[in-house]
Amino acid sequence: MDTIIKKYDETHRDPEVIEQAAAILQAGGLVAFPTETVYGLGGDALNPHASARIYAAKGRPSDNPLIVHIADMEALEVLTAGVPEKGKLLAQAFWPGPMTMIFNKSAAVPLETTGGLDTVAVRMPSHFTARELIRGSGVYIAAPSANLSGRPSPTCAEHCIQDLSGRVDMIIDGGRVQIGLESTIIDLTCEVPVILRPGYITREMIEAVIGEVELDRTLFMERPDPDLRPKAPGMKYRHYAPKGEMAIVEGSREAVAEKINSLTYAHEERGEKCAVISAEEDLSLYRARNVFNIGGGHDEEAVAANLYATLREMDDLGIEYIYSESFAGSGLRAAIMNRLIKAAGHRIIQA
Repeated sequence: MDTIIKKYDETHRDPEVIEQAAAILQAGGLVAFPTETVYGLGGDALNPHASARIYAAKGRPSDNPLIVHIADMEALEVLTAGVPEKGKLLAQAFWPGPMTMIFNKSAAVPLETTGGLDTVAVRMPSHFTARELIRGSGVYIAAPSANLSGRPSPTCAEHCIQDLSGRVDMIIDGGRVQIGLESTIIDLTCEVPVILRPGYITREMIEAVIGEVELDRTLFMERPDPDLRPKAPGMKYRHYAPKGEMAIVEGSREAVAEKINSLTYAHEERGEKCAVISAEEDLSLYRARNVFNIGGGHDEEAVAANLYATLREMDDLGIEYIYSESFAGSGLRAAIMNRLIKAAGHRIIQA
């Protein structure tokens, strides 16, 4: 398959690009496109064959649900069996934006899109290209991240091309995305809503709107439960991972640096390529040949935006072993640590 690659951003707004992408989606094809979080791989959410093609293109397990992207609230009448009051309040506060809500699905949504579940994950993106594509195509777009399953999510079109060229019909190049981490996912089918995946919209922000929410127990597991039937993306399978073996080192600033320096020295003595993920203010503490500045430790938005691109750069360099500082904390740090822990396969070293 020859993949069409077209530029579409604030300075290149050719309506023919959206028209071409819309025609592909209407015919059951696949289009990778930018959102404010990461690039998505889109297909018609109500077409089971399109959803099956998404799973095949990504190499994604078919029990891992897809998120349906919409452009207006009326879509919920088609996709869901009803929206609870807390869902309406969250939509008022955070849509369009980086929040996915899980509802009981309607009969219109095929099980191929929901991973066999009777619930549906829905998001209204704020990115202008995503919204124009949804409106222009006239379909609801099922879209996981536009990468091969398990790989770091794509934050620019080049990442999509690396993973999916020849596997999808079209890639829309909208430049680098703004946020760089996938949306927050919250399950509203429970009596007390449950955050299944942390993201840019934090627990604190959500509780300010609807009161108490819980965190899903799988967020605290040392290893994913192999018997888990995932209700949302990212809950069960290996995600966000670089090719090299990765670990997170926790402890005091000085102890972490000492431990990482010891580990990287041993690797380099054996001729192995290793790297360090460091906050900007800690760069001088490390002696490895490859030390990556992921952003200031107090600038969580910069760290989030740089994470996946940094992991992919390490792959390009053939890095075999990766050691990252911990970015544990509340708010956006919770989302950053969730992705780091998944990328590291839950390997955490105490300094």
